[in-house]
Amino acid sequence: MLGEEEELALVHPYDDPLVIAGQGTVATEFLAQAPELESLVVPVGGGGLISGIAIAANAIKPELKIYGVESDQYPAMHNAVSGGNLPCSGQTIAEGIAVKDPGIIARQVVKALVADILIVPEPEIEAAVVKLLEVEKTLAEGAGATALAAVLANPKLFAGRNVGVVVSGGNIDMRLLSNVILRELGREGRILSLVITIDDRPGLLARVASLIGDAGGNILEVSHNRLLTGVSAKSADLGLVIEARDGNHARDIKSRLGAAGYKVRETGR
Repeated sequence: MLGEEEELALVHPYDDPLVIAGQGTVATEFLAQAPELESLVVPVGGGGLISGIAIAANAIKPELKIYGVESDQYPAMHNAVSGGNLPCSGQTIAEGIAVKDPGIIARQVVKALVADILIVPEPEIEAAVVKLLEVEKTLAEGAGATALAAVLANPKLFAGRNVGVVVSGGNIDMRLLSNVILRELGREGRILSLVITIDDRPGLLARVASLIGDAGGNILEVSHNRLLTGVSAKSADLGLVIEARDGNHARDIKSRLGAAGYKVRETGR
């Protein structure tokens, strides 16, 4: 190995006492700035960060509850401390915490000092990335947004409590970020993808566009599909990507198109 050949010291990224101690300063900074905190929510990969935070927080404010968060694609720490056997594989935008084998030291600390390990699905993580960007003007990577995702997904657990959220990184590819934003806008109804069956004759596109414009929608993309074999050759599918204010506005746009006699179906992008 290179370390042996060049007499180099191996510093483990998360299962090292000094690394864990250094990461514990996150808790000291939190409590110095917000001593009223009652819960602290932390992303979990190998477990070094949450271990350091839990040890430091327990020394300063033992009643502070520490919660860890993992993607549902990689619930390795959850398995380790609960004896579960949930699969750890698949695609996740929380790449920074996609760990199959959490640290030995971390497992012991988590069992002793962490209240629970929460698991969040991918759509919740994507929504948290967008929320941080839109509301807080903070760019977070998927792993960094998991703590906020857990808080938003568990309102009863955190309601009425002073909660700290660890946003642990902002290293996200711009193409991935663009895709995440568009997907979340689609979930919220702010980008609407529709297919409308129309007669293939002049003037129909203008009529549809006028209806959408009168409803306050903004057309982003238009496409025609005339190669449908299951309908009349005089018909076509009109594909539209429309920008709306919110879900209610999107439903109003679809309702107006339907009321005008058009057959409308919503599609994923």
